[in-house]
Amino acid sequence: MKAVVQRVTRASVTVAGEQISAIGQGICVLLGISLEDTQKELDHMVRKILNLRIFEDESGKHWSKSVMDKQYEVLCVSQFTLQCVLKGNKPDFHLAMPTEQAETFYKSFLEQLRKTYKPELIKDGKFGAYMQVHIQNDGPVTIELESPAPGASASDPKQYIIIGKNWILKIYERC
Repeated sequence: MKAVVQRVTRASVTVAGEQISAIGQGICVLLGISLEDTQKELDHMVRKILNLRIFEDESGKHWSKSVMDKQYEVLCVSQFTLQCVLKGNKPDFHLAMPTEQAETFYKSFLEQLRKTYKPELIKDGKFGAYMQVHIQNDGPVTIELESPAPGASASDPKQYIIIGKNWILKIYERC
């Protein structure tokens, strides 16, 4: 599962000339669901999105508060094109979950967001529709998220990078 999260001052979704959803300050989440995604990846992504610290606190300290901390809104838009693989210059979407399956999965994702946060602050586009997404990015701040590969250990948040023959750098997740 892949997500592009943008901090926004406002965002909206229009379908066939009619605005169907809009938020004020918060985040806009463009979500791509892959063939291999399961409930485990869904849970991981919901936790990451809602706890991502991209807002400042009351004293002006940057990168301190999440959308939940600030009680801001979330606009989600299903975007299968995030699962694109280029074959030359042509996009190929064979890694994206098929439409029928993806729609159910996306609805589960929205339901989990609403259970974890405030349901009235979670908005979305229209699955499968041709949409115009209007995003007023704040900052600009744009963060790419990707769920761990299937089989990766979610219980161990450390990642190791080998930077030399006898040197290993440990990186710890903060969210």
